[in-house]
Amino acid sequence: MMKISILDDYHDTLRTLESYKKLAGREVRIWNDHIQEVDALAERLQDTEALVLIRERTEIRRPLLQRLNRLKLISQRSVYPHIDVDACTELGIIVSSSQHAGTPSYAAAELTWALVLAAMRQLPQQMSALKAGKWQIGVGNDLRGKTLGIYGYGRIGSVVAGYGKASGMNIRVWAREASLDQARRDGFAAARNKEEFFSECDVLSLHMRLVEATRGIVTSPDLARMKSTALLVNTSRAGLIEPGALLAALKAGRPGLAALDVYDAEPVLDVNYPLFHMDNVVCTPHIGYVTRDEYEIQFSDIFDQIVAYAAGSPINVVNPQVLKSPKLRR
Repeated sequence: MMKISILDDYHDTLRTLESYKKLAGREVRIWNDHIQEVDALAERLQDTEALVLIRERTEIRRPLLQRLNRLKLISQRSVYPHIDVDACTELGIIVSSSQHAGTPSYAAAELTWALVLAAMRQLPQQMSALKAGKWQIGVGNDLRGKTLGIYGYGRIGSVVAGYGKASGMNIRVWAREASLDQARRDGFAAARNKEEFFSECDVLSLHMRLVEATRGIVTSPDLARMKSTALLVNTSRAGLIEPGALLAALKAGRPGLAALDVYDAEPVLDVNYPLFHMDNVVCTPHIGYVTRDEYEIQFSDIFDQIVAYAAGSPINVVNPQVLKSPKLRR
């Protein structure tokens, strides 16, 4: 019987999903806490044959992989900067990860829009003040008539653009040429250049995958071009922004506001984390994909990958060269 381990299921949600039934008849161990120490993980996963990851919550690097002698498959969804894929290939471990191309993530898009509204209307600050006995601590801003910038027009950015249009905003898009062409077909205008894009948007939302080509793609000069009244929203990945640039930019007053769901190192458990103490920043703990509906979609794919591997026909393999390796673990 295949032994499966699932890491970082913080709220013990997966066993309650309909898709969890796909693992029936297999031995499954679910861990609800989070650890990153190699020794502790190696002990916890010593008998694991198939490892299920929830996004990038735990890093899986060579020092750990070398100690997991029974591990044959890592099954997850989306990008995999937290996995040492080369080490997996060398050790004969298959990595399966559905990239869900063309499938909108409405959960992430909805959270993005919630953060836009929360930041522009100062909802967290107003609620906190009300509970402290204060009545109306500031004046918010409308969205209608303002310019919404979508940086990266894909399966999430395109949905957020639709929300902006429905709210009466003017939409500007900056992205790869193929994505810009799609945005134009959808009736949205492309910015003339990146400099204009950052300088003209009242709300600018990032919607790109974090890969080497996009790491640090938002620079200090980009942020410095933004209006002092503008809002930067990031529900994608913190690494899209040059390290340290956002904190410095917010202190300098351009942009004037930020709404964030992602951070350089997660989970962030430091109560003194600088961004948490800025009145012009709204923060949530990477919950863009954390809804029951989204979990059903994601883990249906993840569990299908395990079933396919068990049947001898692995799918969504991101290191296909391992399939021809004499070290492939069977």
